Amino acid sequence: MVEKRDAQKAKVKQKKEKPEAPKEEEKPKEEKAGKVIRKPAGRPEERRPKREEFRAESIIRLAETNLDATKPVRASIRRVSGVGFMFSSAVTAVCGFGDKKLGDLTEQERKRLEDIIMHPENYNIPFWLYNRRKEPATGQDRHLIVSQLELTKRADIGQVRKLKTYKGVRHSLGLPVRGQRTRSSFRHEKSVGVVRKAARMRSAGKGKKKSK
Repeated sequence: MVEKRDAQKAKVKQKKEKPEAPKEEEKPKEEKAGKVIRKPAGRPEERRPKREEFRAESIIRLAETNLDATKPVRASIRRVSGVGFMFSSAVTAVCGFGDKKLGDLTEQERKRLEDIIMHPENYNIPFWLYNRRKEPATGQDRHLIVSQLELTKRADIGQVRKLKTYKGVRHSLGLPVRGQRTRSSFRHEKSVGVVRKAARMRSAGKGKKKSK
């Protein structure tokens, strides 16, 4: 047994004393296999546009609104506040390039499109498509968009609140104006349209006691 142990120890010492062979530098797989990858000549490397560049190219500012340049003009201008389906169809019929993508329009075409939206009365668009017909102050037919529409709407609400008409009172109370029910909807902790049965019974009981 002792001799076997001595022999094993001697083998371990011999292994330790042997000098380690220098390791060869690892070559890439392509060189080992003898293959060389070459880029095709005459083709410049295509650089993908960054996300910010792509977003800048796909958005166009028109009529105070950011519009999607990848969509056709007919669909894209509907994002403008005050422009609906019928009005956009009338605008594209006048301008003549409704099926083109918004990003493909020239600078002159964009200016013309914006002018048609802002001033439809100059392009023979029928007045019954306008969103403000027979204005109370002037009696004219106008079409308002974006900031003009918002300011006019606020002014109208402020006027009826000042006059304290039925609509004005409802606006000031934060309640629906056009006759909607408030029992189940428009309950924003401002008015309660539902009175529970227990509360009704209490109020009825108090009334009877007072009468006695």
